[in-house]
Amino acid sequence: MFVWNYNLTHFITSAPNIHYLPEDTGVEIAFIGRSNSGKSSALNALTNQKNLARTSKTPGSTKFINLFQISVGYRLADLPGYGYSATTHSIKIQCKDLLVSYLKYRLSLRGLLILMDIRHPLQALDRQIILLALKNKIEIFILLTKADKLSHSSNLIQLNTVRKATNLFADKIKIELFSAKKKLGVDTLQQQLNTWYHNSSL
Repeated sequence: MFVWNYNLTHFITSAPNIHYLPEDTGVEIAFIGRSNSGKSSALNALTNQKNLARTSKTPGSTKFINLFQISVGYRLADLPGYGYSATTHSIKIQCKDLLVSYLKYRLSLRGLLILMDIRHPLQALDRQIILLALKNKIEIFILLTKADKLSHSSNLIQLNTVRKATNLFADKIKIELFSAKKKLGVDTLQQQLNTWYHNSSL
């Protein structure tokens, strides 16, 4: 299997909706999660770049789809975070519409990485995203982020809890521990991306 060099990943564009994205060809894998779930940190850890994706102290600050290219035809998408209570009602609606339209209509989307803070997994909006992705036959890989915040035993308890809760879809959902700070799960994440890109080769 060909192994992609994620260190070469670079920013392409930001789009307020799917109509501003590049041509819907090639293979795209998307990062999605609640605001402050650690999406930007995960992207930076994956690509071994400190500032590829901007981390913010203000949850919910990303409102656009940020697109990155690994190599020609192979991309990563950083989708807006959802669920931050201080976000205005109008922006919440816009973000929801953007996420739904992207998951339903972006044909190059081949896999969805759903990030959840391991201390607060499977919130209502997380479950809605999972069901929407499954409805549209999109494969899911859940990263339980910030695993460095809990003990090893607590991490395993949370991991097993999420696996039991999604057991009905076990053949369509994979779940792993992740910590950008400790580089935990980065290799597993790269392997999953390699699999998705390989199975959807141009």
